Amino acid sequence: MLTPYIPILILFVLAAGFAVTNIGLSELLGRMRPSIGKADAYECGMSVQGSARMRLSIHFYLVAVLFILFDVESLLLVPWAVAARSFQAAGVGGFVLAEVAAFVAVLGLGLAWVWKKGGLDWDR
Repeated sequence: MLTPYIPILILFVLAAGFAVTNIGLSELLGRMRPSIGKADAYECGMSVQGSARMRLSIHFYLVAVLFILFDVESLLLVPWAVAARSFQAAGVGGFVLAEVAAFVAVLGLGLAWVWKKGGLDWDR
C-alpha cells in the first residue's frame, strides 16, 4: 500500500544522514580559532550603533503590519484574476465576482480607516 513511497523515504533518510554527517565531521575535524572579530555582531557590513534594546516608535510596527496586510490580501486577488474565466464558464461567475467585490470593499474600508487615522503619514 505504501510501497511507492519507500524511495522517497530512503531519499529523506540519505539527505538527513548526509547533513548530520557533514555537521558532525566539521565539528570534529574543523579548527577552532576564536577571535574578537568573530564574536562581534555583524549587521550589513556596518559597525553596531546603539543598543539592541533601543525603543522604536509604534508607528514603525504599524507600517510593517499594514504593508504585510495589504500585500498579502492583494496577492489573494491574483489567483482569482487568473481563474476568473473558468468561474464564468462554470456558471458561478456572478457569485464569485460578488465575493471578490465584497473582499475589495473591506480592503478599501480598511485603507480608508487607516488613512483617516493618519497611519499613512510617514513623517510622524
